[in-house]
Amino acid sequence: MNREPVTDSAINQARGMVYQLLSSLFAKEVDHQLLHELTSKQAQDFWAQLGSEQAFKSDVDILVSVLNELKSDKALLELAADYCGLFLVGTKHSASPYASLYLQEGEENRGDEPALFGEQHQLMLQFLKQSQLQVQSNFPEPADHLAVILAYAAHLCKTADDATQLEFIESYLNNWLGNFAAKVTQCDSGRFYSALTRLTQSWIQADVTGLQAEQ
Repeated sequence: MNREPVTDSAINQARGMVYQLLSSLFAKEVDHQLLHELTSKQAQDFWAQLGSEQAFKSDVDILVSVLNELKSDKALLELAADYCGLFLVGTKHSASPYASLYLQEGEENRGDEPALFGEQHQLMLQFLKQSQLQVQSNFPEPADHLAVILAYAAHLCKTADDATQLEFIESYLNNWLGNFAAKVTQCDSGRFYSALTRLTQSWIQADVTGLQAEQ
């Protein structure tokens, strides 16, 4: 992925938009309002630009195809059920989106008793506090939820240098996302969230490569 120097705010703004988009799709199920935003003319241009990168094209095509098929309340409800089954129920047949569950992978009975609101949650709260940010009150999830981490990465794109961004992304995203993606692929009964997770993984790998090239 070709990158401009860090002084070019346009490229960092664009990167932040991708992180924010990914965050919004993991934060909640797609409802009518979000669907309208994701299929607007501006969004279509954004998807087209993102899909112009060969590494992202196939998964972007799947996401756009599914979004364009959501013509009825029933279709939206079915996609919402996929979201709930994957990310909200917290069973062995789901893919809980919390960093701590994957960073503790070696611990016995990890899947039976998730250590939510633990060390990773506290670390993310510290990052948010340092940046004078906080998890929204209408998002009752631990701060190590993937959506929160992606949103913070979006914030860093606009406020931090490359070295700071790289350290955060490698320490709080890249080191567990592969295990999360494997779990989503195993448990997803549809196409949308598997494609979203693959796209997230591909995007972060490409972004890390770009940031490393600046070091």
